[in-house]
Amino acid sequence: MMRFTTLMRNPAEWMANDNEDHSVVLTSRVRLARNLSGEPFPGWAKKGERIEVLEKVRAEIEGLPGMKGAFSHGLEELSSVQKQVLVERHLISREQAARGEGSATIVNRKQTFSLMLNEEDHLRMQCIRAGLNLSKAFSQLSGLEDDLSETVPFAFDSRLGYLTACPTNVGTGMRASAMLHLPGLVLADEVGPTLQGVARLRLAVRGFYGEGTESLSNLFQVSNQSTLGESEDEIISRLERVIRDVEIHELNARQRLMESDSEMILDRVGRAYGVLKYSHVITSKEALNLLSLLRLGAELGFFEKSLRRVCDLLLMDIQPAHLQLHAGSKLDAETRDSIRAEIIRGRLQTLSPPAIDKATLNESGQPDEQEDE
Repeated sequence: MMRFTTLMRNPAEWMANDNEDHSVVLTSRVRLARNLSGEPFPGWAKKGERIEVLEKVRAEIEGLPGMKGAFSHGLEELSSVQKQVLVERHLISREQAARGEGSATIVNRKQTFSLMLNEEDHLRMQCIRAGLNLSKAFSQLSGLEDDLSETVPFAFDSRLGYLTACPTNVGTGMRASAMLHLPGLVLADEVGPTLQGVARLRLAVRGFYGEGTESLSNLFQVSNQSTLGESEDEIISRLERVIRDVEIHELNARQRLMESDSEMILDRVGRAYGVLKYSHVITSKEALNLLSLLRLGAELGFFEKSLRRVCDLLLMDIQPAHLQLHAGSKLDAETRDSIRAEIIRGRLQTLSPPAIDKATLNESGQPDEQEDE
């Protein structure tokens, strides 16, 4: 069984990706909610019943081909900091982090699969992939579910579909979402109308950590709202079409800004570079929003392309629980702000100043290409 330190040793596969196509869509995630047939749902079950279900399902999951050697621990075995780190990595929910005995999490080595046992439902399994890969994420997760369903009978109604604790998940039990980086639309004051248009298409728009959270680092989650009345393939196909449209709007907004207000873009990117590279105290919110601008600068050619990967890794590494894990102890907010700045300065130590001299802009409003170091 994998230890927590081993899980944390390497970044998740979806956190460290250099693919040029992933400029706007950082990740795709598909989650399936399932319950065992004939067993009371976790919210109505007694402690002994939850533990019995947990032991049965956990053993079956650990034996699946794709989950051998996985990180598998009961929530009561993890410290509050360790649980919060898993939340920051989007591997468990905030709701599950508040649970203890009778609840568990299982994560494969690449952190592409994670399964929550006895959260709101008996089983919530998810697959995360880099970029716009919802179809692939669903296909891989369906394979895992098919293997598990051979030994674990799921609660299913021939008319309603899969039965879940929350009525909004009944049917497919599927939530598909993508994390989008939209600094161009935000800077152009166009993100509101764009996301309102998305909402009118029966899709939900949420913040960095899902429902009830704010958007940080210009990151937005777009997901399906309905799980009943459409097949999984129909939901994913509709979601992918909308996300591609938002992606086009974002890229067009960046281009228009560079053509009509390049000085503002250059100023924002330059200020972000200066503050991140030289500050000694910085809050999480400020750092995340400035990293978004630095990432935008890399995508517009002001920095070497490899900077984008550095920014994506920092998005996780400077989160409060990650900092406390790094320090090996609980930290107050002031100390976290100091350590956060130190980590960022270290990662950006060799970063050359951005090519923000307006003389470097070519006729299209784009800077000359920078070579990777």
